[in-house]
Amino acid sequence: MTVRRGLAVGAAVCVALLLLALGAAARPLLIADETEPAPVLGPVEIAFVQDMIAHHQQALLLTQRLADDVDPTVLLLARQVADTQRTELGMMLGWLTLARATVTNPEPMAWMRASGHDHGSADTESVTMPGAVTQDELDRLAAARGRDAEALFLRLMQRHHQGAVVMAQAADRLLSNGPVKRTARDMITSQGQEAGLMGMMLARMQN
Repeated sequence: MTVRRGLAVGAAVCVALLLLALGAAARPLLIADETEPAPVLGPVEIAFVQDMIAHHQQALLLTQRLADDVDPTVLLLARQVADTQRTELGMMLGWLTLARATVTNPEPMAWMRASGHDHGSADTESVTMPGAVTQDELDRLAAARGRDAEALFLRLMQRHHQGAVVMAQAADRLLSNGPVKRTARDMITSQGQEAGLMGMMLARMQN
């Protein structure tokens, strides 16, 4: 009798442990987790990245329209710009993928207009992207050759970089921390330096 009783108690304990294990495994399926993961990017970060992607794509169009017969120094600068913009594009597209956000901003530049900050642009109510190039300007660059192509490319790209700096400065003011803010600060430095270099090159061409 004692042996049988021990076996019965042991079996009961095993069944109880099994039920507890099954209950613990089923709990996540039966009880919804009320806590949601923190968003990868905030609204301003997403909007800035979306608009900067469009801005970088325009820079690539400028480098693609530049003729091959220009001064090697200008051609080297164009390739350097293209390489940098492609690297940053890949990074920003990765951020949007992680954030499950679209590549295109449905309200371009609205994040700057709604911020209430002085962004350094003449018309903060305009939806036009700072430094943006028009299709006519791209067509004129594609048709230009030699010295004319060099000068036009440098003027358009300098303005384009200065516009990117305006956008990055606005994002830097609006964001408190994180990789997007750090990238915006890097853009302020790198694109500001390149814009300065382009200004020097244009000045030398006029002498």
